[in-house]
Parts: sequence; structure tokens; C-alpha cells
Amino acid sequence: MNFARRPQEELTLDLTSLIDVVFLLLIFFMVTTTFATQSGIGVKLPEAAAQERPSTEAVSISIKATGEFFLDERPVTREALRTGLKTLEQQRGAETVVVVRADESVTHGRVVEAMDAARTAGFRKLAIATHAPHDR
Repeated sequence: MNFARRPQEELTLDLTSLIDVVFLLLIFFMVTTTFATQSGIGVKLPEAAAQERPSTEAVSISIKATGEFFLDERPVTREALRTGLKTLEQQRGAETVVVVRADESVTHGRVVEAMDAARTAGFRKLAIATHAPHDR
């Protein structure tokens, strides 16, 4: 008995719908992910044309319009700022950048206090946070 072989259909897998789902997931994650971290402390930064972004390892000192100090977003007194900075300098090293985020209405003396506390703690690199004029 001679059995005739039926021609086999070539099996194909349609990946169009899978690719659509992958692209939709990619777009979803791109839209919902935020890359810039901003402080939750209400500080109105002064304007400056020159901009440079510090590393994510930077120590942040924020000064609100009322003159309150915040060390890495935690409220601190003047004395606690100095001791906290000394502890952070021992943990992270003197080459860590200290970013002073002061409200534009804060007096110059409060900014100098924060910078002096950082230098006294042993930090060598200081930066003052600003925003570009077109950011408003």
C-alpha cells in the first residue's frame, strides 16, 4: 500500500500582536518613570543661565524662605546641621559635593552659614542650586 504524504503546511507564528504589546509596555514605562528627583521642600531657587547637574551622591542643604535648614530633606537646627554634616563627611568623604538650595528671598548670611558649616565639616566641593530662566 502506497500512502501519499500530504504536503505539510509551513507553520508560522504571527508576532505582530506580541510586538505591539511590548512597544505599549515600553511607552508606558517611559512615560511614567521620572528620572529627576526634586526636593519636596518649597524653595524658590534664584535664576542663573549657567547650569550643571551634581551627582546623585551629593549632600543637599535646603534653606526655606523662613530661614529653616534642611539636611537631605530632614529639618535640622543650626547645631544639628553642623553635626550632621560632619557625620556625612565621615561616611561619604570630603570629595562629595554639597549643594546649597536656598530660597531666593533668604538672606546672604543664612547661605554663608550653610556653606561655612559644610567647609567646617571638611567638605571641599560646594555648589549653589539655581534654575534656568525658562524653567518657570
